[in-house]
Amino acid sequence: MILRGLFLLARGDKAGMKEFSDSLDGFTASLAPLIAFPLVGASVSVVQGQWQIAIIGFLSRLCAVLVLPVIVHAFAKRLGREALWLRTATALDWSFWMLVPALLVGAFAGAVLVEAGLDMQSGAFFALGVIGGYLLWYHWFIVRAGLGLNGWQAAGLVAATSAAISLLSAGPLLLGLVFQRT
Repeated sequence: MILRGLFLLARGDKAGMKEFSDSLDGFTASLAPLIAFPLVGASVSVVQGQWQIAIIGFLSRLCAVLVLPVIVHAFAKRLGREALWLRTATALDWSFWMLVPALLVGAFAGAVLVEAGLDMQSGAFFALGVIGGYLLWYHWFIVRAGLGLNGWQAAGLVAATSAAISLLSAGPLLLGLVFQRT
């Protein structure tokens, strides 16, 4: 059900949204792996004696995971589409897993370009650009289909969530660098 929804949405088929639950149980199931991975990473850091890094890293990643549904809910409520936010947030959480096939396709495309004569760094940048562009489009399509938004509204929502996730993910690292220099 979830995989079918992911791949339908990946092809640009709005029917994929129907494959995701609009229940609280479905939503929490979509959050579980996104919280488990940072928790495991933090546990490894604790075992290595780096408990401060573990706590800061885990909390920043936890906030980055939770900010997406919070922003989606606020946006949906503001536009009078609150009834649609839970399914949309659930689909967005599960969409994280599309990173794996996107990485495979992007790496293959980059390798083909390198074999065709493009230098390695340019091939890597091309692959990352394709992957990043596709995943942004994928999130844009999910919020557009899930909340019934127009293209500009969906782009604004994707920009807001991407900025918030980036800030919450990289913010602690950047602050650590700033405080180390002083």
